[in-house]
Amino acid sequence: MQGTFWALLPPLAAIVLALITKEVYVSLFIGILTGALFYSGFDILKTIDTTFFAMTESVYGKGTNIRIIIFLVLLGTIVSLVNKSGGSMAFGHWAGNKIKTERSAKLSTLAFALMLFIDDYFICLTTGNVMRPITDRNRVSRAKLAYIVDSTAVPICILAPLSSWAAAVASSLSESGATDGFQFFIKTIPYNLYAILTILMVFTTSMFNIDFSSMLKHENNAQNGDLFTSKGEDNFEEEPIINSKGKVIDLIIPIITLIGGCIFGLLYTGGILSGASVFEAFSHCESSRGLLIGAFIALIVTFILYIPRKVISFKEFIASLPSGFKEMSSAIIVLSMAWTLGNITEKYMKAGEFISSLIGNNTSSIIFIPVIMFVLSVVLSFSTGTSWGTFAMLIPISFPLFAVNNELLVITIAAVLAGSTCGDHVSPISDTMIMSSAGTKCNLINHVTTQFPYALLVASISAVGYVIAGFVKNPIIVLLCAVTLLLIILFSIKYRQKTATQKSRVE
Repeated sequence: MQGTFWALLPPLAAIVLALITKEVYVSLFIGILTGALFYSGFDILKTIDTTFFAMTESVYGKGTNIRIIIFLVLLGTIVSLVNKSGGSMAFGHWAGNKIKTERSAKLSTLAFALMLFIDDYFICLTTGNVMRPITDRNRVSRAKLAYIVDSTAVPICILAPLSSWAAAVASSLSESGATDGFQFFIKTIPYNLYAILTILMVFTTSMFNIDFSSMLKHENNAQNGDLFTSKGEDNFEEEPIINSKGKVIDLIIPIITLIGGCIFGLLYTGGILSGASVFEAFSHCESSRGLLIGAFIALIVTFILYIPRKVISFKEFIASLPSGFKEMSSAIIVLSMAWTLGNITEKYMKAGEFISSLIGNNTSSIIFIPVIMFVLSVVLSFSTGTSWGTFAMLIPISFPLFAVNNELLVITIAAVLAGSTCGDHVSPISDTMIMSSAGTKCNLINHVTTQFPYALLVASISAVGYVIAGFVKNPIIVLLCAVTLLLIILFSIKYRQKTATQKSRVE
């Protein structure tokens, strides 16, 4: 069964089951068991042994993946500490005295979310709680606030080289056959149309006050004092007690240290201290080692910043360690099983050999693969509610398709990442959708229904962009076409609304 059609059955089984059951953990594990069963010749004991040997090999084998897991735990700990210190709320109070208009409130929310690009959970929970009082004061609807937070969180994380998402994608790429997963990830950034266009759309709609569909109703009602439009702050827990000792520096310093520490870690692993140039160091860095070094440095600095000033107690600091693991446990489980599925599919079942022999040298028929993979990623991510599980399942399948044409491989992987992000934005069971709703105290149904038309518009333009990309294979041309199309549509909506308003006034 190795190197044959049956080699594709494990990931296909995982995908189909995920679509049917919407349970990504079970689906991934059954995919792993299926591959182990085929590999062991239906020997039950050997299947069990192969399953957990492959899992151990995937997580601990090269050391890269276990470092990613430790990085996620440290990141979750830092997020917990920053929120517990009261630094996030202190920043919100400071910013509230500077922001006086609806437009500046929206743009400031976008800017604040972009600043927290390290992790999407961090963005969703922190930005909503910090900026909500400010946007309320300036009559921005909760639905609009939730849209800005949600539509900034995942896109910026999938575009930023120094984020938990970048680390996860880089490791998946390395496991799937990329010589350097981090460098390959960098190449996908210009082709990640959905993420780029979504951030552009958030900025444009906020800057020029462009809204449509159900979001327009929410924003109009907000101007009349109704921030919720029929559904308010129902089913939310009471506000947590905020640490009054927290200051703005208790947010800024840990984040700056985390970013700077990660950059230093990447340069260090690339040989910057051994005489390599900055470019050479980034080119040869080990992302998992670098991010882990940066996270640990940030954790130490946070300890030095908080404990002597008694912002939090030593006991609270230690309690944040298991709290950080808890925050990241879902991502860690998905990643571990996805790595194992990729390992069994490629190394044990040799799916790559089969796909390569199937396609051969005929590249003319695969120029539509990027848009197909984009749509498939959207459907899978929407159905399962997980971006990480989606790209972890589809990247190993995409890699063997383009042994001849490397640029198409970059475009296809970017399409998978973009589709995973899009599905996350329209799925009511998405973790970031739920956290954005909770962080902004916006009713989940309101958030889903108002964000869907915006995500659908960007997804449609992205699909057109991937068709163009399959032909031209030039990121600049593709981006210019996609950005132009988006701006034309948005300003056409703005013009039609303005015209309709003027007409109604005349009548």
